[in-house]
Amino acid sequence: MSHKVLVIEDEPTLARLLSYNLTQEGYETTVIDHGGEGLQAALQRSFDLIILDIMLPGMNGFEILTRLRQHGIRTPIIILTARNAEEEVVQGLKHGADDYITKPFGVAELLARVSAVLRRTQQDEGKATVETNEKVITAGDLSIYPEKYEVVLNGETVPLRPKEFEVLLYLVQRPGMVITRDDLMNIVWGFDYIGGQRTVDVHVSSLRKKLELGQQSVQIESIRGVGYKLVLPKKLGTFK
Repeated sequence: MSHKVLVIEDEPTLARLLSYNLTQEGYETTVIDHGGEGLQAALQRSFDLIILDIMLPGMNGFEILTRLRQHGIRTPIIILTARNAEEEVVQGLKHGADDYITKPFGVAELLARVSAVLRRTQQDEGKATVETNEKVITAGDLSIYPEKYEVVLNGETVPLRPKEFEVLLYLVQRPGMVITRDDLMNIVWGFDYIGGQRTVDVHVSSLRKKLELGQQSVQIESIRGVGYKLVLPKKLGTFK
């Protein structure tokens, strides 16, 4: 069965380019040129991937991202950003995007990113069904449930995006060890991920903000020029 891809893009030439090349590659493609209509399609129908432009009539891409994630839609999303628009990339990742493509881009890059995101999604879904016995990892005042992708801090659930959770889980299982950005990139996003290390930094920054409320929570320290290290509360010093 072919994957279903929703393209939300209002520039006619680019929309046709995306639709043609995705269809030629075997994807079932739907193109919508209006932000609000694109959001409704994503909420009402099932897609395997969404390609989303940021600047759209009716509703911009950031609003669409936020609404979809608030409604529990976990469909992977690739955003289209302008050249040299790093802020768009950062905001897109913070709002829940899984990857990005900078315009202008080549067909080979487009298809490679689409394939990589879909492959990672399938792998993640496979991992989630391997074990049925619930496990919990505790660190400071954090309780981490790997099978449920759930983190509880001081009795309150912390809303983490899937990749934020995977970064935290990898770090918390290696307390005190310095983990390079490349290692995090390869483990969490996969060796075929084409994006830059900025993706890792954005996710770690977001994680820190969400964990600040815990008085005895873990801390993620930056090791300049290398990567990150998870530090447990001094009084506790261990995790189980």
